[in-house]
Amino acid sequence: MKSASIQEIKQELRSLSPSRLTELCLRLAKFKKDNKELLTYLLFESADEAAYIDNVKKEMDEGFAELPKPNLYLTKKSLRKVLRTTAKQIRYTASPQAEAELLTYFCRKLRNSGIPLKDSPVIHNLYRQQLKKIHAVIATFHEDLQYDLLKALKGLD
Repeated sequence: MKSASIQEIKQELRSLSPSRLTELCLRLAKFKKDNKELLTYLLFESADEAAYIDNVKKEMDEGFAELPKPNLYLTKKSLRKVLRTTAKQIRYTASPQAEAELLTYFCRKLRNSGIPLKDSPVIHNLYRQQLKKIHAVIATFHEDLQYDLLKALKGLD
């Protein structure tokens, strides 16, 4: 089955009644957990993005609290899980400011966690890759905001 283009879907959605649109949204939410989470964000949490970012940070804190620090292999797997969840939540916001803030928070937590970054090339590369993403996002901001964020990143490099 070939899927329709976004423009075609948009035109068709405009022609539907509100009750039919509600049915389609609920059916879409039943198929995949990500769809349900995105709908939850859009309906309930998108109005207060600062509170949403704080909730994501709390989830990151919980993930870092559960890290198995003596075993670097399991630590790497747990870090990837935390990062995967964070990346998914960043996608929901579609905000570069939120992305920069959350990735900076992740890097700061990783740096302060006591995990020996130099002992594990995989964890070190994961950390470096996140710093590259932060710098790429910051490059799209206004110059004043860039300066403030780059100043906050000084300790992480």
